[in-house]
Amino acid sequence: MTLDDSGSEQPGRKPVSEDRWLLVAVAGVLAFVAMLDMNIVNVALADIADGLHVSAATAQWAALAYQLPVVALLLPVGRWLDGAGLRSAVSAAIAGFGLCSALAACAPWAAWLIAARFAQGAFGVVLFVLMPVLAMRSVRPELRGRAMSVPATLGPLGAVTGPAVGGLLLDHFGWPSVFLVKIPFCALALVVAWRTMPRDGRLRWPDRRSLVDALLVATGVAALLLTLTLASNDPGWLVLVVAAVPPLWWWLRGPGCRPVIGVLRVPGLSRAHGAVLALAAGFAAMHYVVALHLQRDDGVSATTTGLTVLAFPLGMGLAGPLGGRLADRYGARPVAAIGALLTAAGLLLLVPLGNGWSSWEVAWRLALAGIGMGLNGGPTQALVMGAAPPDRIATVGSTVQFARSLGFTLGPALATAVWGLAGPGDGVHAGLALAATGACLAVPLLALPGRRRADAPEKTTDAAPAAHT
Repeated sequence: MTLDDSGSEQPGRKPVSEDRWLLVAVAGVLAFVAMLDMNIVNVALADIADGLHVSAATAQWAALAYQLPVVALLLPVGRWLDGAGLRSAVSAAIAGFGLCSALAACAPWAAWLIAARFAQGAFGVVLFVLMPVLAMRSVRPELRGRAMSVPATLGPLGAVTGPAVGGLLLDHFGWPSVFLVKIPFCALALVVAWRTMPRDGRLRWPDRRSLVDALLVATGVAALLLTLTLASNDPGWLVLVVAAVPPLWWWLRGPGCRPVIGVLRVPGLSRAHGAVLALAAGFAAMHYVVALHLQRDDGVSATTTGLTVLAFPLGMGLAGPLGGRLADRYGARPVAAIGALLTAAGLLLLVPLGNGWSSWEVAWRLALAGIGMGLNGGPTQALVMGAAPPDRIATVGSTVQFARSLGFTLGPALATAVWGLAGPGDGVHAGLALAATGACLAVPLLALPGRRRADAPEKTTDAAPAAHT
C-alpha cells in the first residue's frame, strides 16, 4: 500500500452506497467545537480566577487540563478505536463532551472545574480521532477530497476564532458561557449522528494492554507538554524532560507502539505526517508572533489586532471547499503541495514585518497564507486517510492529529525561544523566519510521491489511481 493521489477504495473496505453529507457536516461542526475548546478558555482565565477565588496559576489548569489528555491520549486511543463501532464511539464521545461542558460551567470550585475539563479532554480525543474517519466513510471515494476538507478546514478555524468568540461571550454573559456555548452544537450533532449513522457494532472497553499503553504515553507526553508550557517562564522546568524518557521508552519497546510504527512505514505516510507537523508549527508560530508584535511593538488595539489576524481564517475558510473540489478532480497530492507553497509564500512575505506596516499590509499576507492552508488541509487529510490500512484507520487518524497538535504546541514555544535568542530588535523577524521555514519544509514533503517498498507483496499495492481530468 502506498500513499498516492488516488481516491479509489482500498481492498477490504466496504464501499459507500450513498453519500451522507449531513454526517460530513456533523464531522465539521464537531471538529470546530473540539478545536474551539483548545483556545476559547484562555481569554476567560482571569475571570475564572476571580470567580472561583483562586490564583492565576491555578486557573490556568482550566486550559491545561483539557489540552494535556487531548495530546497525551491520541496515540493509544487511536489503537483502541480501530475496529470499534463508529456510531457507538461517536455518540458516546459527543454525549460525554457535552456533559463535561455543562459540569465545567456549573463548577463551584477549581478542583471540580479541572476534573471536568480533564474528562472533557478525554472525550475530545475520541472526537479528534474519529472526525476524519466519519467524513471519509460518509461519501464515495471520488468525493473524498471535498468531504475531508470540511473537518480539515473547520477544525483550525475553531482554534483561530476561539479567543474572539470567548471574548465576546465573556463580555456579555460571564465565564460559564465559554463552556455552555458548545452544548447546543453537541446536542444537535448527537441527534443527527444517532439517527443517521448505520449500526456497525458496539463500543468495546479497552483491554489491560491498552490501558497500560495509555498510561505510559500519557505520562511521557504530559511531561513534555508541561515542559514546553512552563519552561518559557522558568527554565528550571526543563528538568521535566527527564521524567518523559522512561515511560515513552517502555512504550516504544512494547507491542502498543507497533501499530503506530506500522502505519508510518507505509511509503509516504511519514513524510505526510512531517508536513502536517511543519505547517501546524509554522501557523502557530506566525499567529503568536504577529499578534504579539502588533499589540506590544506597534501599540495596535486588541480589536484592530483581532480584525487583522482574522484575514488568515477568512482566507482559509474561503479556500477550504475549493481545495477539496480540486483534489477530487486533479488529485490530492498536487493540490496539497500547491497549498503548502502558497502558505510558505505568505509567511515569507511576512518575515520583514516592521513597525511601519499598516494593518492592510499585514492582512493581505495573512490572507495569502490562509488561502494556502485552506487548499492544503482537506487534500492532505484525504491523501493520508486514503492510504491508511483498512484495519488501522483510527490509528492513522490519531497519528495525524498528534502531529498537528504537536505542531500547534511547538510553534509558539520555538518562536519564543528564537525571539529571545535574536534579541528585541530582530526577535520578530526570527520568529517569522521560523514560521516560514516550517511551511517551506512541508512543500517537498508533500510534492514528492511515496514509493512502494521493493519487498512489499503485490497484493498490498494501491488500487489504480483515479483519472485526472
